Amino acid sequence: MNLKSLANLVTSKVGRQGLILQKHSPKIMFVAGVIGVGATVVLACRATLKVDEVLQEHEKTVGRIEEAVGLVSEYTDKDRQKDLVVLYAKTFGKLTRLYGPSVVVGVASIAMLTGAHLILTRRNVALTAAYAAIEKGLREYRQRVSDEFGPDKERELRYGLIDEEIELDGKKQVVKVPARGEKSIYARCFDELSTSWVPEDQGGSLYNPIFLRTQQAYMNDFLRARGHVLLNDVYDALGLPRTKEGAVVGWVLGCGGDDYVDFGVFEGDQFTALQFVAGQAPGIWLDFNVDGVVYDKI
Repeated sequence: MNLKSLANLVTSKVGRQGLILQKHSPKIMFVAGVIGVGATVVLACRATLKVDEVLQEHEKTVGRIEEAVGLVSEYTDKDRQKDLVVLYAKTFGKLTRLYGPSVVVGVASIAMLTGAHLILTRRNVALTAAYAAIEKGLREYRQRVSDEFGPDKERELRYGLIDEEIELDGKKQVVKVPARGEKSIYARCFDELSTSWVPEDQGGSLYNPIFLRTQQAYMNDFLRARGHVLLNDVYDALGLPRTKEGAVVGWVLGCGGDDYVDFGVFEGDQFTALQFVAGQAPGIWLDFNVDGVVYDKI
């Protein structure tokens, strides 16, 4: 290995470590800030224990200065004022030395916490902008596909739907179902794992489709009333576990999206909806038409 290769290797390693440090800098700054706040309290408490001694010495010196005015004829009121100024300056210096470390550590701790917050805020803004750009590109691409081949073909390509033959009411029908692993990241299966699911022996085949229709209508009313709905709000209503992305994506009224909440069940023949509505399927995949990150649309 020549010197140039060695230099490049060292530079690469240093650069990588710097990137890792930059990645974890908010966490490091936050922990340092919290520790600094604790240290500030400890230092301030220690300083307070010594304040009485400084103040008592100050009061004694003030008393001696006041007594000297009447006892010593050469000691004028002007001298008294001068000595008091000097005394107060010295006392202030002593108090500053006592509380100085706690003040410095406290200011540095606040700066660390503020810096961590600003870094995370800038990163969130950048991530939101990146997501918005990707989402905009995807919507435009979907629209071009829909214009060229029609909305049904666009839906088929988007979800990777394939034909599957089922038996419904004694008749064989061909419906569209998603290929394995081709659902969106927001899709969730509504089945016995949901806390709102009702088993078939308790009337679930009739109740579950009605429940989904009711919740979809309720979420649309909720959207019109509040102006926005988070995906986690829908998950909660359906008895499904929350997700990290569900805390930031959802629907915003009047933002240029669909302006309605759709579970992807009652339109068309995708996701074995016909079987489910007819009570012939043990569960149903729900795929939601979220508008995107709500904070970027308000």
